[in-house]
Amino acid sequence: MWWTYSVLFLGWLFSGLESQMILTQPSSMSASPGVTFNIPCRMNTGYSINSERARWYQQKPGGVPRFLYHYYTSTDQGRGTGVPERFSVSPDASQNLWNLVISGVQMEDDAVYYCASWDYKLTGHTVIDFNEELR
Repeated sequence: MWWTYSVLFLGWLFSGLESQMILTQPSSMSASPGVTFNIPCRMNTGYSINSERARWYQQKPGGVPRFLYHYYTSTDQGRGTGVPERFSVSPDASQNLWNLVISGVQMEDDAVYYCASWDYKLTGHTVIDFNEELR
């Protein structure tokens, strides 16, 4: 009889657990200078980009992460201090993702890019690898 109560308790305990938000992005992408470049950040099923805020960070070799951009709605978005206007974020609700858009990507954009939502942990990163022949 005690095991019946244990099973019922465990069932009640686990029924209260919610799924965790997971953001995924490619681990590496290649770019050529001058192109418009999109880095996707996809949110897992059960969450919607329409109700969450995206934050993007850039980390150059040997440096610390720098806040680039936040996006919540078309009227609630913005760049960090000193971030060039060629950086923006474009949501794609049909795929439940945000794209960090770099218009006219430059060699100085060679960095690691992180996306996050609100105060959730950074869950991945994307490294832009410029084509070797262009270096």
